[in-house]
Amino acid sequence: QVQVVESGGGLVQPGGSLRLSCAASGFTMDYYAIGWFRQAPGKEREGVSCIDGSDGTSYYADSVKGRFTVSRDNLKNTVYLQMTDLTPEDTAVYYCALDLGYGRSYGSSCHSGVQDSYEYDYWGQGTQVTVSS
Repeated sequence: QVQVVESGGGLVQPGGSLRLSCAASGFTMDYYAIGWFRQAPGKEREGVSCIDGSDGTSYYADSVKGRFTVSRDNLKNTVYLQMTDLTPEDTAVYYCALDLGYGRSYGSSCHSGVQDSYEYDYWGQGTQVTVSS
C-alpha cells in the first residue's frame, strides 16, 4: 500500500530548530517527487518545498528559503525537512505529499518549483509544529 507518514512535530521556541520526517512505504522514494506543505489555522494550505526523485534537487517557497532544508535518505526511504530559525509564522500542520505523476505526460517531477497541492497524489496525516515561547 502506498503511504507516507509524517513525524517529528512538536513545540519549539522561536529561533529553535526541528526536523520532520516523511517515511514512505509501498514505493521507492527516489523515483518520485516529494512535497512538503503546511496549513496554519484559518489559512490556506501552502507549499513549502519539493525534492525531485531524479536528481535530488530541492526547491523552496520564498518564506522558508535559507531556513529550511529538504534531504532524502534512500536507504531509509525517508525524506526530511530540517527547519531552523523558526518563528511563530511557521506554526502549522505540516504534510508530506507524494507525486506519482498521475495524469501528467511528464511524470513525477518538481518541475523547478514546489508545485501546487493538486499535483500530488498521496498525503500523510500531518504533524503539528508549534513555535511559541
